[in-house]
Amino acid sequence: MTDSTRAATRPAGTTGAQRGASAPSSGPEAPISAPEKTAGKSSRVGDKVFSSLATASGAFVVAVIAAIAIFLLIRAVPALQVNHVNFLFSREWDTGDPANMSFGIFDIAWITVASSVVALVIAMPLSGGIALFLTRYAPKSLARPFAYIVDLLAAVPSVVYGLWGFLVLGPFLKPVSTWLNETLGWIPIFGQGNIAQVDSGANVFTAGIVLAVMIIPTITGVTREVFARTPDAQVEGALALGATRWEVIKTTVWPFGRNGFVGGSMLGLGRALGETMALTIILSATTAPPGYSIFDSGATFASKIALGSAEFNNNLQVGAYISAGLVLFVITFAVNAIARWIESAAGAKGKS
Repeated sequence: MTDSTRAATRPAGTTGAQRGASAPSSGPEAPISAPEKTAGKSSRVGDKVFSSLATASGAFVVAVIAAIAIFLLIRAVPALQVNHVNFLFSREWDTGDPANMSFGIFDIAWITVASSVVALVIAMPLSGGIALFLTRYAPKSLARPFAYIVDLLAAVPSVVYGLWGFLVLGPFLKPVSTWLNETLGWIPIFGQGNIAQVDSGANVFTAGIVLAVMIIPTITGVTREVFARTPDAQVEGALALGATRWEVIKTTVWPFGRNGFVGGSMLGLGRALGETMALTIILSATTAPPGYSIFDSGATFASKIALGSAEFNNNLQVGAYISAGLVLFVITFAVNAIARWIESAAGAKGKS
C-alpha cells in the first residue's frame, strides 16, 4: 500500500498530536510536583514545640526532685552537726533542748520497716490472686466492676483507714494477737512488745494489716495490666497442648508477668513507707523503746515528723526531723527506682 493509499484510509480529523497521545510515550515522565512547603514547615514547627514541651516537663520533674533533695540536705546538716549521738544507730530521740539534742533513727526505722514488711507479706499474695482472678478467671461482665471496686480502695482517705484500724480492726484481732504471742512467743518477732497488752490493737501487727489494705490497689493495678498483656499465642499454644487453666497460668502468665508483679509490689512498699495519718492514729500508744516485735507500738518516719510539728519553731529542731525525712526520702526513692527498673525489665522481656 502506497503512502497516498494510507492517507486515504486514515479517519478524518485525526491529527498527529492525537496519534501521539494514543501511542505510548517514549520520553521522560513529567516531574512530580513537590508538596506544599507551608504544610511541611507547619508540621515541623509543631513537632519541635511538642518535643520542647515534653523535654521541659521531664526536666521539670527532675529539677523538682533535685530541689527537694537539696533542701532536705541543707536543712538537715546543721542539726546533724550538733547531734550528740549516732544518727543512724542510736535509739534515743530528745530534741526538746536545741542546745543539747540527741536524736537517732534506729527505733523509728524498725517500726517503719516492720509495718511495711508485714503489709507486703499480706498484700502480695492477695494482690496476685486478685489480678489472676480478674484477668484469667472472671468473665468480663464481672471483671470490670470488680476491678473498679478494688481501685476505689485507693480513694479512701488514710485517716479513715486509721480510725477503722484503731476502733474496729484492732479489737477484732485480739484473739489472733493473743494466740500468736502465746503460741509463737518464743520467736522474738512474736514476743512481748513495748506495750503491756499484746491484744490492744495499737501495734505493728494491726498497722501492717491496715497498710496491706491500702496498698492492695497499687499492686493489683500494676499486676493486672502485666498479666493481661501475656501474648495470646503463648496462651493458645498451651491450651492446644492440653494444659489446664492453672497450667496455663503456671507456664505462660506467671513467667511473663513475674517481674511486673515484683515491680508493683515495690511501688506498694514505697506507698507503705510514706504513710502518715493511719499509722499516727494506730501506733501512737507509747513512746517506750520497742522490743523488736510485731506487737510493738511507736512511730514511723512519717508519723514521727507529724507528731513533732509542735517543735517546728527552731531551725535546729526542725533540722532533726528533716534529717529523718531525708532518710525516708532516700529509702522511698530507692524503692521506687528499683520498682521502675523491674517493670522496665519486664516490658523489655515481653517485647523480645
